Amino acid sequence: MFRLVSTIFTFAMFSLTAIATMPASAHAGTRDGVITVESRYSVNETVKRIKGNVAEKGIRLFGDIDQASLGNAAGNKVRPSRLILFGNPALGTTFITAKPLSGLDWPVRVLVYQAKDGSVKVAYTDFDWIAHRYGIKNRQKEFRMATEVIRSVTASVQE
Repeated sequence: MFRLVSTIFTFAMFSLTAIATMPASAHAGTRDGVITVESRYSVNETVKRIKGNVAEKGIRLFGDIDQASLGNAAGNKVRPSRLILFGNPALGTTFITAKPLSGLDWPVRVLVYQAKDGSVKVAYTDFDWIAHRYGIKNRQKEFRMATEVIRSVTASVQE
């Protein structure tokens, strides 16, 4: 019994240490898989930089939805918020071939929004979380590659 308690305690301490040492600004929520980082720029400049970075990498831009304009036109008071959709079909569709439902998370979506305090945030879904969500275990290399790309794209607004 002591050995079991000791093992559980050691595992818990290791897990807490790992979580505590992760940067808070880039930690995926355990329940929702969302990673949020802070931009140093306005919403418009952040979107411009992300779209430029995507273009430089040769990644296809599928859309830029100005959610605030749509919401404000509908009579809702919406702070600046834009949804950028992009992806590499050769990479992204490998997830769909593994599990068709993963198409709900492709193409990649990055939300750029102004928080209540005026700061600008960039949010996206963690690819490890997506793999877990759909039970995809045979595309680790592709998920790693997608993670590297999204980190690089979002780093362009954190510098």
